Amino acid sequence: MSAVTDYIAHLQSYEEYAFSWEELTTCCDTPESTLRKDLIRLRKRGEILNLRKGFYLILPPRYRGLGKLPLQLFVDKLFHFLDKPYYVALYSAAGLHGASHQQVQQDYVMTTSPALPDINKQRFTIRFFKLTHWPQKNIQQRKSDAGLFNVSSPALTAMDLIYHQTKLGGLNRMFANLEELAEEITVQDIADLLSWYPHKSAIQRFGYLLEELHGENESTEFIFQFLAQDRFYPVLLSAATEQRPGSTGNRWKVDENLELESDL
Repeated sequence: MSAVTDYIAHLQSYEEYAFSWEELTTCCDTPESTLRKDLIRLRKRGEILNLRKGFYLILPPRYRGLGKLPLQLFVDKLFHFLDKPYYVALYSAAGLHGASHQQVQQDYVMTTSPALPDINKQRFTIRFFKLTHWPQKNIQQRKSDAGLFNVSSPALTAMDLIYHQTKLGGLNRMFANLEELAEEITVQDIADLLSWYPHKSAIQRFGYLLEELHGENESTEFIFQFLAQDRFYPVLLSAATEQRPGSTGNRWKVDENLELESDL
């Protein structure tokens, strides 16, 4: 066995699925040239994947055929390596909350500036979105076989989907996910979100969509009373057009410039 193979076996013994070049060279008393040759050999055999420069994923037999790992098995270690905050977001977070109607072949992670280039490795795609206002609340921790990782709460997941609708295929593509997410959103989750969230137009769309899905209830009333504390102005439901919002006919001042369709 090579030093790298021994090191990987050691990591796998306690459910570690990733390692960095720095960790490898620190733990293995082997010439770097030999370690690099071992890495190339294991990569060709499909046992590891060079995800980013200096960062490798371990692909055990049950995942080797897929050529990828579930995001939750390595995302926390990846962002520790990058030294950046993060949370699993958008469709990836929706799936973790049970809203997996939109089966996407890529993962989504939110982080801070500067922007990270997306990762495209054969069957492995990770899209990185960046935030200017980092959440003060609404980031939850989940447990995977590899340990804890961060994920947006149901309310933040829904809000992120709505805010980034133009980059994600539009509202109708995600409407079924929002319908499923709405079942998981609590008033406390909403209260936490409204205590820091900066985009009023997205809050209006959020309240409007929740009311479309479930009618007036405690959650929608809480959002409306929050908005009513200050003036707010008409916004388009779909942000994919440059038209100006007109008369709305609803209390959210949302111009229904899109016919919503759900295939649930």
